[in-house]
Amino acid sequence: MVASGKPQLNVEVVYAALDKQYLVRANVAAGSTVADALVASRLVEEVPKLDLANAEVGIWGRLVDRSAPLQDGDRVEVYRPLQIDPREARRQLAAHGRAMGQKN
Repeated sequence: MVASGKPQLNVEVVYAALDKQYLVRANVAAGSTVADALVASRLVEEVPKLDLANAEVGIWGRLVDRSAPLQDGDRVEVYRPLQIDPREARRQLAAHGRAMGQKN
């Protein structure tokens, strides 16, 4: 896309809170980074509790640095911190004789 003579990229910025999912479409200039998309998305205004400065981010499921360049159509993902270490969760389940994914 070209707006005002400058090439633009269409990207999505997504965040999944515990109770709601947020998807914001943003247009950024060609050559923009993940950090630029986060600012353009205004996600912090939608989710004031989001600690965007310390959250890990990725593009299409792969962790990236905020300085990573964007391509048209990228999906920038903001990740929540783990509530419990997966290894610890498996240990706790094993101690109770259960397996991951088992309901009871």
